[in-house]
Amino acid sequence: MTPAATFNDTHSRPAGWFSRAEAWLDARGKGAWIAAMVLGFIFFWPVGLALLAYMIWSKRMFGKSCSHRRNHMARHAYGAMKPSGNTAFDAYKADTLRRLEEEQEQFETFLQRLREAKDKAEFDEFMEDRAREARAPREDEDA
Repeated sequence: MTPAATFNDTHSRPAGWFSRAEAWLDARGKGAWIAAMVLGFIFFWPVGLALLAYMIWSKRMFGKSCSHRRNHMARHAYGAMKPSGNTAFDAYKADTLRRLEEEQEQFETFLQRLREAKDKAEFDEFMEDRAREARAPREDEDA
């Protein structure tokens, strides 16, 4: 039997309801698994417990973590810096990326100044309230 025939024979069988449900939840992501588990706990707690155990056992609960997303983003960032072979486009892309980095730095500086101004305003308000409270007992004593 050829490898192709073996592949077709093993993969052409209809999947059971569990396999179909698993594939359907996998296609929708971790949130669908969590929703199914919560619904299982709500309607019949052993089902929710079984789903939780299965998610932990099959590593669906902890798979594709933030480090996976970070590595995925790093690969895309590398792709953005890779030369295309067209010198005019590469120059345009480099100029655009440089401009965007400058704009991002300017925006971050603006946000930092905004945070500092807000902090200063809150501190000044605190000091005014404190001074007002300190004056209030003295005015009561003088009267």
